[in-house]
Amino acid sequence: MPANILDGKSLARQIRSELREEVIDFIENNVTIPTLAAVLVGDDPASEVYVRNKRRDCEEVGIGSQLHKLPAETTQEELLALIGKLNKDDAVHGILVQLPVPEQIDTDRVLEAISPAKDVDAFHPQNVGRLVQNRPVYLPCTPHGCVQLLKRNNIETSGKHVVVVGRSDIVGKPLSVMLAQRGADATVTLCHSRTADLPSVTRLADILVVAIGRPNFITADMVKPGATVIDVGINRTDDGLVGDVDFAAVSEVAGHITPVPGGVGPLTRVMLLVNTLNAARRLVTSY
Repeated sequence: MPANILDGKSLARQIRSELREEVIDFIENNVTIPTLAAVLVGDDPASEVYVRNKRRDCEEVGIGSQLHKLPAETTQEELLALIGKLNKDDAVHGILVQLPVPEQIDTDRVLEAISPAKDVDAFHPQNVGRLVQNRPVYLPCTPHGCVQLLKRNNIETSGKHVVVVGRSDIVGKPLSVMLAQRGADATVTLCHSRTADLPSVTRLADILVVAIGRPNFITADMVKPGATVIDVGINRTDDGLVGDVDFAAVSEVAGHITPVPGGVGPLTRVMLLVNTLNAARRLVTSY
């Protein structure tokens, strides 16, 4: 029997509807519009699409948005100066610097320059440390989207073996931490390019999360029958957008699976909105 499809697009629409009501209530009670400032350096087409979609999402739920578009030759000092200005602006609650940035700019320095209170991507070292201690201010957007996808589809994580393929700072590492913590209570194995006999590990997974950026890498023989498969990858190929999982083949083995596109991606964007509203709440209560 083909796997059940975990529809991230419809779930994101549901969460945006819930969030819209929360934003309306917040504005009525605080006379403040939660606002996200996006910074885009250069003319990368994919980045422009991502930023445009995020601004559209903000508009849909009533969150204010700013776009600060800088030329590709922008210096690191110029970008840091803009971030410093946004950090001090009480009308801005969340700051997003769209990655990647041009090569003359040090990504780590940029991410560390964003105030932790406005770091709605949750990339700042302080926010990463709080996540590891299970005292997060904000949850990183893609991992949080994965967790919501599991939770809202009633897929149990407690006592389950989760295998995460990919150890990036954006997805693999933080998601592994989140799923191992009290409340999620999974047993987590984090795999990477040096993992010996990877298929023998992935076949142990009750829940398999894949985020490595290699199209159709996970094949049916690498998946435990009935497992839940979360495909975080998105790859542009001659055949269009595909994930890191061979969707057609793995669908015949898995119990649940996310499509690409329409799986994790829409939830990543909506979690950014959740963090922006939470940032506005924190700023208001700090006065």
